[in-house]
Amino acid sequence: MKKTGIFYGSTTGTTEILAKQIATLLDVADADIYDVANAEVASVNAYEVLILGSPTWGLGELQDDWYSFLDKLKKVNLNGKTVALFGCGDSSSYDTTFCDAIGIIYEELQNSGCTFCGDVDTEGYIFSDSKAVVNDRFVGLALDEINESDRTEERLNHWIQQLKQNCLQ
Repeated sequence: MKKTGIFYGSTTGTTEILAKQIATLLDVADADIYDVANAEVASVNAYEVLILGSPTWGLGELQDDWYSFLDKLKKVNLNGKTVALFGCGDSSSYDTTFCDAIGIIYEELQNSGCTFCGDVDTEGYIFSDSKAVVNDRFVGLALDEINESDRTEERLNHWIQQLKQNCLQ
């Protein structure tokens, strides 16, 4: 498996819990999991694969800690790196901005030289609109721990298998 680092932002702890679940499922060591609130952007240089996670706040905003980290990350040459995204959103209360945060990260890193991996079919999700949807697919794993937590395990396991087959070898 390629050397993988997980970088997440979390305010309430949900995205942190999911980052650690992803790490466990992929056998990623604790030392390779970073909270972007206190991570150095240079840490990404140690990895071939970056798994980036953010919840969506308010009306389609990034989690606060991501703004500064993403500004620095956009300046890094990510040529040759694979990026997989995951995020949390509320598909009921914020159905027009569901998981926009991963769409924002995707848009901001488009010209960084990285290759994105781990897109997810929108089938089975109930929402109206999202910046995270490109060509009728989520750019990464979209999770709703508020309204659809009963679907998280299935969605997470399917995504992990996809990453193992297509991104981490």
